[in-house]
Amino acid sequence: MATLLVKHARVLVTMDDERREIADGALFVRDNVIEAVGATSDLPAAADEVLDLRDHVVLPGLVNTHHHMYQSLTRVIVGGQNQELFGWLRSLYPIWAGLTAEAVYVSAKLAAAELILSGCTTSSDHLYIFPNDVTLDDEIRGVQETGLRFHATRGSMSVGESKGGLPPDSVVEEEDAILADSRRVIEQYHDNSRHAMLRIGLAPCSPFSVSRDLMCASAELARSYPGVRLHTHLAETQPDVAYSLEMFGLKPGEYAEDVGWIGEDVWHAHCVHLTDEALDRFGRTGTGVAHCPASNARLASGIARVREMLRRGIPVGLGVDGSASNDSGHLLNEARLALLMQRALTQDPAVMTARDALELATLGGARVLGRDDIGALKPGMAADFVAYDLNQLPFAGAWHDPVAALLFCTSVDVSVSVINGRVVVRDGKLATLELEPLIKRHKALALALVNGE
Repeated sequence: MATLLVKHARVLVTMDDERREIADGALFVRDNVIEAVGATSDLPAAADEVLDLRDHVVLPGLVNTHHHMYQSLTRVIVGGQNQELFGWLRSLYPIWAGLTAEAVYVSAKLAAAELILSGCTTSSDHLYIFPNDVTLDDEIRGVQETGLRFHATRGSMSVGESKGGLPPDSVVEEEDAILADSRRVIEQYHDNSRHAMLRIGLAPCSPFSVSRDLMCASAELARSYPGVRLHTHLAETQPDVAYSLEMFGLKPGEYAEDVGWIGEDVWHAHCVHLTDEALDRFGRTGTGVAHCPASNARLASGIARVREMLRRGIPVGLGVDGSASNDSGHLLNEARLALLMQRALTQDPAVMTARDALELATLGGARVLGRDDIGALKPGMAADFVAYDLNQLPFAGAWHDPVAALLFCTSVDVSVSVINGRVVVRDGKLATLELEPLIKRHKALALALVNGE
């Protein structure tokens, strides 16, 4: 059995029950599981591999709870740069109609690499558009090659413009086909075991692109398998709320309850415009929220009331959201924005601390994804952790509180990342793939997609 020792971390942030931060910290890993955590002097002195991380902050791996990896192909599209959500989507749907299996594979691989370098060790993704030869398998293959722990969700759109939906009819699917493929990917890929590297969820895209019947049928299908969770977009913008009222006669939170989409096995992206009553309902039922501050700001959607959510007991994690509505996939920066924007929203500098934001990015995300084996560094947990080198320009003058510095100062990339006991980033460079040829191929595919070639 392979062993790995991390020693001499300037600070090791455990996120354990006592929220310990250990000076001169150390970790001992056997295969893919953490066996011991403590001060360097208290842990074994030898292992098959030893990482000396002096002058580093070591954290549990960050957890990303909402993304659209294929959108890395369409960042800063001119027609969508200054649009709110619905206008932005209308400018991009025709481009995304040209997606291919290779484009989804390459974009997923690149997006996963970007996440890993930012400090992410577990990510979900919401792939909801399946034109041409695209399958969820293409995305799964791309992500697996990077070494990222992955929650893939089989998304869908079934209500096109001709039926009152937002997307053009050319990019929607028949509901029977959606459900059949959903069952296929669950049975082929879903792993509900502890420390699993791949799980599947079901994710009809949004109230304005799928039917009530598909929401209900997807929930029934997911709940017939252990550990298959449900995910969608909800209450992202005011027009989103207006659509729900017009089409269903219900506010978004009421609609979610009406179709059975509340409970500990459900998490919703955004939730910027949920009512107090909906927040109470989510809190009582353990329904989760993926908070996406950068995307919500970029599209002028508003700022979700995260402190109110936490006060009500709602599980809240962070999401970078699609790389075309954030134009970035840096999860540490998302935590920084969550910290700053809650303060701006409430005009209260104490409403969220740096450590609160870090908890959203670790334990919060783990809870949203239904995981009790990631998000903290303690015995029995998956060996997912990252290290940031403090000998970088943004941290100059901030060594008196290096943990808070990660959130307040300019976001940087990791120096080391270990996922499932495997070193995937060493000295700031990915060990699982070569970035240069990946970026080159991604660029060619992106230009062809945008130019309609």
